[in-house]
Amino acid sequence: MAGGGGGGKAEEPQPHPPKEQLPGVSFCITSPPPWPEAILLGFQHYIVMLGTTVIIPTALVPQMGGGNEEKAKVIQTLLFVAGLNTFTQTLFGSRLPAVIGGSYTFVAATISIILAGRFSDDGDPIQKFKKTMRAIQGAMIVASTLQIVLGFSGLWRNVTRFLSPLSAVPLVSLAGFGLYELGFPGVAKCVEIGLPQLIILILVSQYVPHVIHSGKNIIDRFAVIFTVVIVWIYAHLLTVGGAYNGAAPKTQASCRTDRAGLIDAAPWIRIPYPFQWGAPTFDAGEAFAMMVTSFVALVESTGAFIAVSRFASATPLPASILSRGVGWQGIGILLSGLFGTVNGSSVSVENAGLLALTRVGSRRVVQISAGFMIFFSILGKFGAVFASIPAPIFAALYCLFFAYVGMYLRNNKPPNRLFELQIHFHQFKFMISSVSFCNCRFRRSELPSVLQPEQLPNKVHIRILNFYGLFCATVLQ
Repeated sequence: MAGGGGGGKAEEPQPHPPKEQLPGVSFCITSPPPWPEAILLGFQHYIVMLGTTVIIPTALVPQMGGGNEEKAKVIQTLLFVAGLNTFTQTLFGSRLPAVIGGSYTFVAATISIILAGRFSDDGDPIQKFKKTMRAIQGAMIVASTLQIVLGFSGLWRNVTRFLSPLSAVPLVSLAGFGLYELGFPGVAKCVEIGLPQLIILILVSQYVPHVIHSGKNIIDRFAVIFTVVIVWIYAHLLTVGGAYNGAAPKTQASCRTDRAGLIDAAPWIRIPYPFQWGAPTFDAGEAFAMMVTSFVALVESTGAFIAVSRFASATPLPASILSRGVGWQGIGILLSGLFGTVNGSSVSVENAGLLALTRVGSRRVVQISAGFMIFFSILGKFGAVFASIPAPIFAALYCLFFAYVGMYLRNNKPPNRLFELQIHFHQFKFMISSVSFCNCRFRRSELPSVLQPEQLPNKVHIRILNFYGLFCATVLQ
């Protein structure tokens, strides 16, 4: 340094050399695994996002007047659009390994359209379904402009630039814990299937790797495929053996592997196309409600984007990249409105949790999963086979994946074997306490029929936690 007696020039401090990827992350965004492993990991992402893709149309389409055939077509359309949105997000948007799928956030606004009085007088159920679908399409087309404008204009960049890595913790954590009701309560709908799935998943992903040491982490990396196949076969044996023949309709809907009627109703080959249900209709009140919902999804997806970048790479997510990803997510909602998916799209929080479990954040893996989405959406019969997986199996997966995202503070270092069990116990303590303390419910007499538990497997809840997380993130800054 200057002043040491010499006339030499003072050395300027140099920045730390960047790391290609963080320790504990096996494959980051630009380092794809071998093709066979990448294909299996992509299929695993497809299985995880399939739960939301099936559950939402299964709950909403019958209330719109549609039957099994319409339900199968809507699931195919939602899957097809999810594949397109995931491709565009990984290629042109944030370029993160983020899966863009159906969102529970839009369910409340969709139900408000379904309950509109102008559709109750239509005697033909199919015509009622098409009219309701066209109204939902119009509302989503208008709502998509909010995220498109905020994202591509850079306005959302001005908001997110105030989020430091520490102040983003409440936003990301509540993006995961805000979905708690889709986890443990979903497992309880069919304990004999959901609980074995949860126990086996925990054993295979958290404990078996400590007993059986493998250099390639095969067991925990493909824990979802292993456990889902085992419990799915077990559930099918219960169904074929007549275990639910005399059970209540609600139990059969949750436990049976043949309850959805999708395999018979799904066409062999069908390519979804825009305006397949007719020209969209527009209503100012419905469009405003959907725009409010779109902003809620925007806040939730912001937290999910940050979590995905954290679990996939060492580079903090720049505000400009996050804003661009939001803009392309708005285009995804526009595609949902054009194709008619009965639901908007956002970043899949459960797939973000899968990144933390597998420690594989490769962009190629997620693009392969998008290929699976499009492939099985066109070949309807094959896609319907996987759609017959009982919902409690997906709920058991959510228990782990939402906890991974929710414990973002504990995951401020990528998950590795030195403290993964500690993270695991913290996750489930918080998740269980959330279910016990925050599971606020309305009395059944105060709910319309569309919101009754047997009609809507995962009850609609207002996502105030995400706004609270954004507020806390701003205050902590």
